Amino acid sequence: MTQELSTQIKNGVGVLTLDAPRSLNSLTLSMVEGLWDILNQWQNDPQISCVFLQGSGEKAFCAGGDVRRLYNAIIDDRNNGSNLATEACTDFFTKEYKVDHLIHRFKKPIIVWGDGVVMGGGIGLFAGASDRIVTEKSKLAMPEVTIGLFPDVGGSWFLNKMPEGWGYYLALTGARLNGADAIYLSLANHYVPSTAKEDILTSLQKINWSGNTAQNRELVKNTLAGFSTSPPTSDLHKFGSTVKQWRNATSATEYRDLVTKAALNEEWFAGGLKTMNAGSPSSVKVIFEQLRRTANYTLEEVFQSELNLAVQCCRHPDFAEGVRALLVDKDQNPKWNPSTLDEASNEWIEGYFKPLWNKDNHPLKDL
Repeated sequence: MTQELSTQIKNGVGVLTLDAPRSLNSLTLSMVEGLWDILNQWQNDPQISCVFLQGSGEKAFCAGGDVRRLYNAIIDDRNNGSNLATEACTDFFTKEYKVDHLIHRFKKPIIVWGDGVVMGGGIGLFAGASDRIVTEKSKLAMPEVTIGLFPDVGGSWFLNKMPEGWGYYLALTGARLNGADAIYLSLANHYVPSTAKEDILTSLQKINWSGNTAQNRELVKNTLAGFSTSPPTSDLHKFGSTVKQWRNATSATEYRDLVTKAALNEEWFAGGLKTMNAGSPSSVKVIFEQLRRTANYTLEEVFQSELNLAVQCCRHPDFAEGVRALLVDKDQNPKWNPSTLDEASNEWIEGYFKPLWNKDNHPLKDL
């Protein structure tokens, strides 16, 4: 097992820790592979009745995926004229999405402690769990538009299910959520004090577990309910009727114009508009189209479509440029290509959705 993961099993509770606090527990390939192995083993282990997934340290559960590794592969690919970038991106995203899908379909109660930063790939691990805990310190976001990507890891599934069309806004603006917001959007289902973790674990480890999974799920929910408190009122409540109207937009450009108009009268929208305008124009259009296309997809179809789109992002120019500007050179000045929404033609955007595999050879065909 990778040193970036640690495990502990006590009285039916398997505690799995992302143990890379210096990188805010961002997911490397070896961590993803380890999560897959451990979760599959625990799912079939009769000695384990419940899984508790957490991040090491107090700053973050998981701040995302190791996109710098993918950036390096893309740059090497461009320099050497090879096809290694496609292979590296396909390998990482395939394995990451399989773990996310496993959590969604996990046969036992799985609790995620979403304290601190929960972003990108961290939300992929968080969103599918049966019990998703947030605290007063939780900070959640999917800011992929800022690096030429899109909210993947199942985002097309849970964003489309958010009330009042909030999924579109969050995906297009990378807006940050607090714990109360996450509860309001049903992204999380338990709000507890950040100081309660050890007491929660102790209580879980005292449960007299049943051999029945449904009963165990109720035992977990009842235990967590004993620690839950009412969250503060979410700011999202005030703006839901406005955001809901934007679902009628027929294009990303129209959506951007609606947010621009709203930001003139309501400062709360200004931050989201600034991020959207600074993000990749291709990503803005791709995100809008991906959410539209996947509205009625099954969970499995969502991950299959996202894999195709993620690898296509690696093959298009903006993903590497976004990572360079924000995470490598850190000049915060990406040179997007195309540089505006108007220049990102329908033909260009359609290229992102061009199938890389058929149904029989798709890497996720067996989900």
